[in-house]
Amino acid sequence: MTSGKLVAKNILILHGPNLNLLGSREPDVYGSETLEEINGNLSKLATKANVSLVSFQSNSEADLISRIQQAMEDETDFIIINPAAFTHTSIALRDALSAARLPFIEVHLTNIFARETFRRESYFSSLALGVISGLGARSYYLALKYAICNC
Repeated sequence: MTSGKLVAKNILILHGPNLNLLGSREPDVYGSETLEEINGNLSKLATKANVSLVSFQSNSEADLISRIQQAMEDETDFIIINPAAFTHTSIALRDALSAARLPFIEVHLTNIFARETFRRESYFSSLALGVISGLGARSYYLALKYAICNC
């Protein structure tokens, strides 16, 4: 960190379970943009900002934990995570993020607080720098903008 501002040059985007189905899974809830399109748009934004971006999606909690642990060893300095359904169930993912000690933003396509009661609790929010929820794919883009310029 410099002058109290975050300097992120190597950003990891983590997508949780079922996000590989975006575009076809309940488009009225999650939107029509595919994960490939979201990742492509994020890549373009990162390239313009001269930032390295890696995107990783898994339906497996273990794979996501392993990728977070790998981020502790590679040059990742910021994480943007959409834990999807693991938001409400995974203490193990929370523990991995806590152990990594990397700044992260939690994102959600939908407003989890306007949905079913069980979706309103996040195991990650209290550790996150911030939470962006309910803005569709823009949730990711806003998180990336923050990571790049802390603005």
